[in-house]
Formats: sequence, structure tokens, C-alpha cells
Amino acid sequence: MTKESHKINDADEAFEIVLDAIVVQDLKPSQKVSEKILSEKYGISRAIARNLIERLIAKQYLVSVSQRITQVAPLTLLEIKQNFALRKMLLPEIISLSSAHADYRALYDLNDQICDLLPLKDDGSALKILKMNRKLNMMLCEKSGYPLMIDWVSQLEDMAMRIYWLYIKTKNSFPYSGEHQRVIFDVMKQDDTGRVHKVVLDILQQTEERMLNAIFSHEQFYTQDLKV
Repeated sequence: MTKESHKINDADEAFEIVLDAIVVQDLKPSQKVSEKILSEKYGISRAIARNLIERLIAKQYLVSVSQRITQVAPLTLLEIKQNFALRKMLLPEIISLSSAHADYRALYDLNDQICDLLPLKDDGSALKILKMNRKLNMMLCEKSGYPLMIDWVSQLEDMAMRIYWLYIKTKNSFPYSGEHQRVIFDVMKQDDTGRVHKVVLDILQQTEERMLNAIFSHEQFYTQDLKV
């Protein structure tokens, strides 16, 4: 049996491993990435690593600088502001459209699970909460009936995890509480699209303000790439 046969050959498992590494900055912004690095660092087979790099470039987690150089996508204030701006445009609209068909029992249950993991204990639990929160946000959108919009939100939520990680590492807390989510659920159940839109937008704006204040208040972020 060859050494390569012991490596990870499941594409989805490999994707999650590398995605987590980018979120928690085990692979830092603008760091060089190659098949060899992914294979040696994370035990991913070279064949899977090759396809994985292409997939991560398509998802904008990696960027191709030249034919020979691929890097982790940068994380700058510009990227953060663009992400916040797009989320404020899309999320209030798509969550409003989902209100009438959302699975509220599943939403409340997942939110309770997140609350049970707070306050944050370590990096492992913080990453788990981030992934559960992403799942919850996607559940808020999935009943909208607009697959293309859901795909856009998915990419924005991936990027949001990288941004939230900065906040977690500087503040040792999550940017909003389970109560914020319950407010959204309660308003959604009334099926008043205008009010849902307003509540979601207000919470996103409050979260954005906390995030940016956290970043601007730490000298370690006074660089092009925001690294922790």
C-alpha cells in the first residue's frame, strides 16, 4: 500500500478541512498554497488537492496570482466592507421571501444549540459555533425559492466566517446573541415582509458596526491583510 493511499481522498472532506484552515487562519491571508502544501500539511491526496484548489478559486477562497502561484484570498477592510454591503442588500430580501415556508422548529432548535455552546471556550468550539451559525443563516434563506440568490448568500456566508473569526479572536465573544436570532424568527412568523426586511437590516448594521469597531481598535490589523 502506497503512502498516497493513506491520504484523504474524499473531495468534500478535504474541502471542509481546508476551508476551516482558511477561516481560522491556519492558512493565512495571501499565504501561498499548492498541491504539495495541502498534501503534506493536511494529508490530502495530490489528485484531490489539485481539484480542490480549482474549486476554492471558483469559490474565491483562493486567488491565482500567476500560472505558478496560488494564494489564500486576501482579507482586507475593502473585502469586509464589500461583504457587509452585499449581505445588507441580499439577506433582508431573501429572508423576507422565506418567511412563509421556513422550518421554525428547526431554526429555534439550532439557535438553542448555538446558545448552549456560549460563552466561547476555545478555538475548536468557536469554529463549531461559526459553522452552526452559517448553517442557521442558510436555513433562513433556503425556502425563498431563488436558487441563484441562495448560492450568492452561501459565498457571502463563507466569507463572513473569516470576518467573524477576527472578531472572536479580538473580543473572545460572538458578535450577536441568540436573542437577536429569535427576534428575527418571531418577526418572520408574522409574515410581514416589510418588517422582516427592517429587522434583519437593523441587526446586520449593528453587527457591522461592532465588527469594524473591533478591527479599528486593534493595532495588529493596521496592515493590508487582517491576520490574527
